Amino acid sequence: MMIIFENVSKHFTIKRDRRNSIQERIAGLFKPQAVPDEDFWALRDVSFTINRGETVGLIGHNGSGKSTTLKLITRILQPNSGKVVVDGRVSALLELGSGFHPDLTGRENIFLNGSLLGFSRAEMAEKVPAIIRFSELEEFIDMPVKHYSSGMYMRLGFAVAINVDPDILITDEVLAVGDELFQRKCLDRIYQLKRRGKTILFVSHAMGQVRDLCDRALWFHHGNLMTDSTPTETIDDYLAETNQRDAERIEAEKAAEAPEPEVGSSETESEAVAPEPAVEFDPRRWGSHEAEIYKVELLNAAGEEIQTATTGQALTIRMHYQAHEPIEKPVFGVAIHHRTGFHINGPNSRFAGLEIPEIAEQGYVDYHIENLPLLEGNYELSVALYDHTLTHPYDHHDRKHDLRVYAASIGEQFGAIYIPSQWHWHK
Repeated sequence: MMIIFENVSKHFTIKRDRRNSIQERIAGLFKPQAVPDEDFWALRDVSFTINRGETVGLIGHNGSGKSTTLKLITRILQPNSGKVVVDGRVSALLELGSGFHPDLTGRENIFLNGSLLGFSRAEMAEKVPAIIRFSELEEFIDMPVKHYSSGMYMRLGFAVAINVDPDILITDEVLAVGDELFQRKCLDRIYQLKRRGKTILFVSHAMGQVRDLCDRALWFHHGNLMTDSTPTETIDDYLAETNQRDAERIEAEKAAEAPEPEVGSSETESEAVAPEPAVEFDPRRWGSHEAEIYKVELLNAAGEEIQTATTGQALTIRMHYQAHEPIEKPVFGVAIHHRTGFHINGPNSRFAGLEIPEIAEQGYVDYHIENLPLLEGNYELSVALYDHTLTHPYDHHDRKHDLRVYAASIGEQFGAIYIPSQWHWHK
């Protein structure tokens, strides 16, 4: 075992009655506090075990307890109750600039971080060239880090964290700061550490990265550990709760925007329009529903509806929509997941260059695959209808549709993707 949490709780005291000046503090000695302090429970009775060599994702909304958990593991904080056991050298990148002194240069901060991790100056001197090379900060390494940008902070911190050969690597949403190329470089190095059997704790709001990288995932919610399972199951639970809260938010906004009934209206109770029945909450479907995808069909090359698809043959995914009001520049999307949770692809009409000026009433959109590259297996299909910015969902079906694929005589059985290729033997 590398990390053990046994019934761990941690709380902080929130000062509700702030008395900043000397006069206010003196006066406060003679009168009761107007607003009592409040205990904020960052973690409540949390228990889990992380084994050597596991890569574990921590997910949850901001303030759910993820960062507190990492700070307990790194001994930055101590629990109010329970026990935390950590076996091995921990290298952590918790937040930008953590462990850096702003007046020291990048090079000096490398040695400072090394000393905090228990390395001698001679040991760190051997590691410095690799750290500087990975950070790509050669031109700025002898500049005080107070002049660094947030991206430069992240580069240097990550370079130190992964080049000190830790037993346990902890990253807390730091990759979101770096540019695309450096993020890829960091993820490549994380995968290398994973292959070497290092234990990794990975905090991210990028669910795709958690699915791809992690062996397990923990979902924290208001200080409680809600789910400890496979990444797919944990993320599904988290998204179901998130989608329900988002649906409640949309309904509240609609109710707030609804016009008040006119005073003295002559409309009788019998003439009043009956409200629409409430739609039962579906954790795998969300959106504001000004437009909806009400039917999804799978079609073969002849345009006939099929129940199963075949490797190497044509497949069309037809999305029938109903627009309850005109929608300008909508975007239709598709995603295919293997039944194990692996995300295979996620195209959309906007990225493909298809601009739909407006939809109104009914119609359909086709996503056509000329030669289906999926090998035999069970897959899950998502369809979605978004606004042009891809930030507002009108209707999103998350893996609600089954896609069964049978293999033709292609001579391949293993994996998920068929790649046309040839073998040659030379003597």
